[in-house]
Amino acid sequence: MNDVPDIAAAPSDRAAEPRWLVAPAAAVYDAGAVAADLRAAASIEAGDAAKRLEACRILRQALEAGRARIRAAFDQNHRIGYDVARSLAWLTDRVVIDAFHFVANDLMHRASPTTGERVAVVAVGGYGRGELAPFSDVDLLFLTPYKKTAWGESVIEATLYLLWDLKLKVGHATRSVEECLRRARSDYTIRTALLEQRFLCGAPELQEELERRLFDELISRTGPEFVEAKLDERDARHKKTGGSRYLLEPNVKESKGGLRDVHTLFWLAKYLYRSCSASELVEKGVFAKDEAMRCRWASKHLWTVRIALHYVAGRAEEKLTFDRQIDLAERFGYREAEGQRAVERFMKRYFLAAKTVGDLTGIFCAALEEQHKKTPPMLGGMLRFLSGAAPAARRGPPPEGVLLREGRLTVEDPELFRREPVAIFRLFREAIRREVAVHPAALRAVGRHRRAVDERMRADPEAQRLFMELLADSEDPPRALRLMNLTGVLGRFIPDFGRIIAQMQFNMYHHYTVDEHSILAVETLYRLIRGELKDEHPIETEIAVGLRDRRVIAVALLLHDVGKGLPEDHSIVGARIARVVCPALGMSLAETEQVAWLVRWHLAMSDVAQKRDLSELATIRGFAELVRSPARLKLLYVLTACDIRAVGPGVWNGWKGQLLRQLYHETRATLTGQAEGVSRGDRLAAAQAALRVATSEWDEAAWAAHVARFEPHYWTALGTSSHHLHARLIAEAGSSCRAAHPEEAEIRMATETSAARAATEVAFYTQDHPGLFARMAGALALVGADVVDARAFTTRDGMAINTFWVQDAEYGPFSDPDRLRASVERVLKGEVLARDALKARRKLRKREQPFEVEPQIVFDNDAADRLTVIEVNGRDRVGLLHDLARALAAESVNIVSAIIATYGEHVVDVFYVKDVFGMKITQPGKQERVERALVTAIEKSGPS
Repeated sequence: MNDVPDIAAAPSDRAAEPRWLVAPAAAVYDAGAVAADLRAAASIEAGDAAKRLEACRILRQALEAGRARIRAAFDQNHRIGYDVARSLAWLTDRVVIDAFHFVANDLMHRASPTTGERVAVVAVGGYGRGELAPFSDVDLLFLTPYKKTAWGESVIEATLYLLWDLKLKVGHATRSVEECLRRARSDYTIRTALLEQRFLCGAPELQEELERRLFDELISRTGPEFVEAKLDERDARHKKTGGSRYLLEPNVKESKGGLRDVHTLFWLAKYLYRSCSASELVEKGVFAKDEAMRCRWASKHLWTVRIALHYVAGRAEEKLTFDRQIDLAERFGYREAEGQRAVERFMKRYFLAAKTVGDLTGIFCAALEEQHKKTPPMLGGMLRFLSGAAPAARRGPPPEGVLLREGRLTVEDPELFRREPVAIFRLFREAIRREVAVHPAALRAVGRHRRAVDERMRADPEAQRLFMELLADSEDPPRALRLMNLTGVLGRFIPDFGRIIAQMQFNMYHHYTVDEHSILAVETLYRLIRGELKDEHPIETEIAVGLRDRRVIAVALLLHDVGKGLPEDHSIVGARIARVVCPALGMSLAETEQVAWLVRWHLAMSDVAQKRDLSELATIRGFAELVRSPARLKLLYVLTACDIRAVGPGVWNGWKGQLLRQLYHETRATLTGQAEGVSRGDRLAAAQAALRVATSEWDEAAWAAHVARFEPHYWTALGTSSHHLHARLIAEAGSSCRAAHPEEAEIRMATETSAARAATEVAFYTQDHPGLFARMAGALALVGADVVDARAFTTRDGMAINTFWVQDAEYGPFSDPDRLRASVERVLKGEVLARDALKARRKLRKREQPFEVEPQIVFDNDAADRLTVIEVNGRDRVGLLHDLARALAAESVNIVSAIIATYGEHVVDVFYVKDVFGMKITQPGKQERVERALVTAIEKSGPS
């Protein structure tokens, strides 16, 4: 493995052939042949324009050939990404140098130049480091004497035009040494670019003067302020790019843990130590040898990914989107193994590199502080981030071997953790108890000795007790978990958790890696306990606050996805893992069984709430039989809410909250006997009585006529607010919605917005006819209304009352009912054919194309008393509900209700249906025909 300049300056010696060059120098750029050709171009009998044109042809040919040779080497060996970056910089050096020499020595030669007729060409920025991605900018500084001359300006202009003609993306500045220093004093971006300066050609004394004066007059005096500025800049960049190194579509250059973070470390190193390689930082005592090796690996891996990304995209693409991830995983030769897709294995390696960069940041800052290159307050923000500390401190003696120094905990002897690894947990417990930061030097010592966390420590009763105290009984368990994960201790103490560290979930639903998601779920639990989410989660907060023992729910949340990435269903294998892990943590048999049950069924409540009709007694009975006890229901309810919130920003919304609350209340009533003896007839009578109160102004004849319109199921399937909305709508419509031809009948609409549900209820009333529900669903899709639930009823006198609950693109109530009405009217009048209008919108965005969702149709005749439940799994797209509803109508299947649950690219549409005779669909032949029609609708946009 090369010694780093993996983040350092490449040599500028033209004569040398660097060992890292990906091919023989002459194969990348035949300097002798190019020089001869350029001399010939300069001597042709023609004007300067023709000479420049010929020189451009020669250099372009050499540049393109060199790039092709470098790419061919990379295509043959994808492990040489960093060498490719340096080779591209070396090739660009040759072209820039020869272009400048051709202009200065051949076109504008001065036999006796004056002292003012001097120019130095200097590479700055990333190019100055000697690193260049295939489509990166080439940043040049043209240094001139204080007083510019016409000759110098002409040489610079002609050189730039020649480089631009070569299609190089040149960023440039022309300044004197004094101008550079003046600008660098006030602009950290310019100062950073100059920090990485590298002489290419021209007058070397100008560049030497700039480098000397930059360090003597500016850098040597401003170390602390530069550190603070660059760390503030880094924090702002992290915030802008998502704030997590585990985002599933990271920016390889700018995201947390990306190459820019590596560059930041070495800007600081060069500024403070004048060091430019990991090996030099070992000599300075900043990194240990193993840390320098990790630095090389992480830097080189990130460079390899970036180089490949540029080549695949054909442009300066830095974001590792889902489609690019698949491309790169295939090109790098990753294969599916042990339940993990090739792309997931590829991304796990990427996230491990990003995590390594984060670890090295903490180590580097610890070294800076120890060597007094900055004062502790200057890195206060970083240290609080690394340790997650609160500002307050509590008094009392720390454990033996642990010191409280300048408000932070550290250790007298870094070898303490090797001799006595349980001291790691004592350190973390003390930091949590005192609400103080852990010194980066102590975190570094923990990380270096994490391998001491072995089988013997896992079996140590004190270690088990301390871990459980940190997780369930300390003042800040999420912080404890992050400390353990940051230092690598968590994955060592629970090896099954170690397997999911940096494990990505390749879908558009989950936003984080599995370990980050699990820790966020635990963090959400303690936000509930602290009352921070009371407005959104009143019941969950009440349950969480009232928990006498948090051990079961905390461990269940930590382990709920521990089975991800294995061949089996992760809930089943996760429960099996929990039965092994829990006793190893000192948990009792009863606690172990509780945790295992929660892990096994952690998706059950979410699935039932989002995919089943909660007005069906069979749904509630079936879920109650699974849960069996109110205590277990409470734990599962809290776990479900924490799990959903931890998936990513915006995944939790009011609609999901309302569904879960309804399922919780009705299941609890069943489990506690409060729902016993409540028959369907009782529910029907109660619903009618509630509506009668709301319509007290109606006379008895009008009331009796309204009640007689509906089948019994109507009264038990909806709440009073929906019944009242329908009653008003029907009364206002009168007989206006009837017509000789049903498709010509007037349509009436009423809406009601529910802030609690974060949805708008839209009710349509018109004369019933075949395919009405499908056409309405299509009309709603055309205006961007996202249907989350729907009910369809036909009255005894042939009228249809169809209700949809819709949200906008931001998962909030749909705020423009006039658009809804207009779209539905146009579709029902035949002015717009929904299936045709939707076709133009069905093209998948490029980032969605990598995801494949196998269509799956499931029939269930036990989930409802009178209806068949059809669960349709497929890829989400605009108008899918419309296509599925049309397919069912074509097979003479009547939709009573539709429930839609979306998980990123995966959608589950659940239909409660009956046949034309009002019966369940039980015949195998009929089920097969319906299944074929639905699969066709998913794959081919439905029947024509």
